Amino acid sequence: MKKVLSMSLALGLMVSLSAQAAFADGKKMVIGDTTFNAENWEETVDPHRTYNGWPCIRYGIGETLVHYTDTMELEPWLAESWENDGNLTWTITLRDDVTFSSGRKMDAEAVKQCFEHLLEVHDRAPGDTKIASIEADGQVLTITTTEPNPALMNYLGDPYGCIIDVDASDFDAGIAVGTGPYVVVDMVTDDHLTLTKNADYWNGDPKLDELTIRTLSNGDTLSAALQAGDIDAAYGMAYEAYPNFENEAYQFSSIQTSRAFFGSMNMTSPIIQDPAVRKAVAMGINKEGFVNALLEGHGVPGHGAFPDGFSTFGGENITTESYDPEGAKAILEEAGWVDSDGDGIREKDGEKLVIRWLTYPSRQELPLLAESAQASLKEIGVEVDINCTANRREFLADMNSWDIYASALVTAPSGDPQYFFTTSCLPGMSYNFGAYENEHVNELIEKLSTEFDPAERSRIAIELQQTILDDNAYVFCSFLQMNMISKANVSNWTAHACDYYEVTADLDIN
Repeated sequence: MKKVLSMSLALGLMVSLSAQAAFADGKKMVIGDTTFNAENWEETVDPHRTYNGWPCIRYGIGETLVHYTDTMELEPWLAESWENDGNLTWTITLRDDVTFSSGRKMDAEAVKQCFEHLLEVHDRAPGDTKIASIEADGQVLTITTTEPNPALMNYLGDPYGCIIDVDASDFDAGIAVGTGPYVVVDMVTDDHLTLTKNADYWNGDPKLDELTIRTLSNGDTLSAALQAGDIDAAYGMAYEAYPNFENEAYQFSSIQTSRAFFGSMNMTSPIIQDPAVRKAVAMGINKEGFVNALLEGHGVPGHGAFPDGFSTFGGENITTESYDPEGAKAILEEAGWVDSDGDGIREKDGEKLVIRWLTYPSRQELPLLAESAQASLKEIGVEVDINCTANRREFLADMNSWDIYASALVTAPSGDPQYFFTTSCLPGMSYNFGAYENEHVNELIEKLSTEFDPAERSRIAIELQQTILDDNAYVFCSFLQMNMISKANVSNWTAHACDYYEVTADLDIN
């Protein structure tokens, strides 16, 4: 059942009379999006709830202290400046001209209240930020951490770091009141989000009076909606639909990102615990074939946890298994996996070499990756049993139901390598779905988390990538070239490397 979430005057989240009038007569735009749904942990726009900060920042509701450039470097946003004392204390000076859409001034006390609520309820923020205490004095925020945390400002640029008015937000309904150019007036999870312009926005006049985000998780439906004119722009369009829009009536905005499509090995699975199987799988997936044939070149093959050329710790710095089906066959033969009955699938001790491949459909690349892996691994005698389901959470919770989980993850959403390793490689962390554990990796992550020197941080990140790849605990298949498509009369619908800033005050339609 869809959960209906709405906002009313009784909740104190008020829409001005002028904004209400704009609903009828103003400039309107509709965006179709495949990812704003419960399947992707994006049920609401409350940034303090799991991954719901993504729609909060994407749709222009919330903003963070820092902003990422297209080269993933930090620049000021709601914060004017920040400095660290070389140890535990950070001093952050806030802009003095920002108000929330509720009318409240954004001062240090409001930001302190926001962060304290975040740390109280969020699953990742306390471990990421390591904040021990916060002090507010006018527009100056002083944060003390429990231990040196060189990546603190990077983490505060994460979508969960959106600065919201805690007093005006309705956390039960999942509605946040931020500082951005747009304000939520209606939301139905898995269906739509309706926004109106923030007439008092601090950074210019939003061009649109009304903006609707429609959840269209099916790629064919999204394509048909854009062609029919039911929507003005689309995020998550299927590659096979691109030819429909390669004409003067539409426009593309494209950029390379660190969103990886990769497989996590279930290290509790008896068949995956065989290192020969893991190595053969890594050698048996044709990454170049996947990118060139199924993605039609809209991406780049993956080598490490980060794209080649990404900062100083990109994938070109590590050594990974290359596509080598003959070598993979030899490894399996040596480990005792042979096709004794001639059906094309190897066996060992009476057990067929069958890999249960779990994935989900809302990221269009993932079903294609499953199809590609199934075909290339069959060539080396491995059968792939695909379970592509929107209900993946249920299967992830049952470690006996899958062997490889293929997912999509922005591995460096803050421009820093620490995020991927802390979320995906430490035991018990939210994205370590395969229960991977390596004591040396744990020690390196601990060292990375307190190292301030950029060169040393890059060196540690490279060693970490090499270690997890030597274990063949993950197979990084490709990185997304993000394409956002809109009608030709839309302006400033622009793709960003961090995959955050879709809706800005400059977004416009003629």
